[in-house]
Amino acid sequence: MLTFILRRFFQTIVVIVILSYVCFGLMNLMPGDPVELMISANPRITQEDVTRLREFYGLDQPVYKRYFAWVSDISTGDLGYSRTYRIPVTEMMLPALLATFILSMASLIFSLIVAIPLGILCALKPNSKVDYAVNLFSFAGISVPSFWLGIVLIIIFAVNLGWLPAGGYQTTGMQYSSWFAEMMDKGKYLILPMVSLSIQSIGRFSRFTRSAMLEAMRNDFIRTAKAKGLSNQVVIWKHGFRNALIPLITIIAISFSSIFSGALITETLFAYPGVGRLIYSSIIGNDFNVAMVSFVISVSMVLLMSLVSDILYGVVDPRISYK
Repeated sequence: MLTFILRRFFQTIVVIVILSYVCFGLMNLMPGDPVELMISANPRITQEDVTRLREFYGLDQPVYKRYFAWVSDISTGDLGYSRTYRIPVTEMMLPALLATFILSMASLIFSLIVAIPLGILCALKPNSKVDYAVNLFSFAGISVPSFWLGIVLIIIFAVNLGWLPAGGYQTTGMQYSSWFAEMMDKGKYLILPMVSLSIQSIGRFSRFTRSAMLEAMRNDFIRTAKAKGLSNQVVIWKHGFRNALIPLITIIAISFSSIFSGALITETLFAYPGVGRLIYSSIIGNDFNVAMVSFVISVSMVLLMSLVSDILYGVVDPRISYK
């Protein structure tokens, strides 16, 4: 198993390097490098100053040399500075990662709590009224655009009813007397974006759970377990659901990888200060260092969670071998 993990980890590193180089090259093709921004801000700048500045920032070097210079800086922990905010990228990324982690984890946990029981219920009662109702809800949730759903939630619960804030992360200028007061204040800002993210996930997870459970409950060992007189709870959860977990692990692991990549549309719509909104603003503002670091974190999480899902296959199903 150790050999398998090391081999997959090496493959993951290679893929991260290749994708980061491609993204680095695409980012360098975008118009508006730092020197061009300086030229637009100061029309009196001379050609000698432009040449000197390009040499200073290394913009006169080929892309591969600039990439290796950037990687060497990253390896030492120097993530660079934000062109837009003139502060270290670390100071911007850590709060954004924390905000996105809270939002995505809340959305993922809520989605699993709702979707898995619904999927199991539909698998145990196929072609029933409950099954049709849940399937209708699932297809509607998968099909509804997240930006449209977010706007509808804002109109209903923030504008018309006034129950929840339309966007943000916390009440501006509020001094918290305790951690509970802080959690309650930030929690009400979390509800609408969490629901907006969860609707699609619930539809997707419930469909996968239903399909996986239907397949598992048709196996011979389920009939054997029932013939041995085991209770329905043991048959469903210990024998049926455990085997249905194998395909579910993949989709959950992929969804878990989005915890650190952020939800671009949802975070932008609700003005939530997460990684998704940070990536969007950095690309629009040509904030090179912020965009690249955000991209590397997103790609790394997707690949690492794919590795974790492969390892969990063997934990769930002992028949799987890593030799």
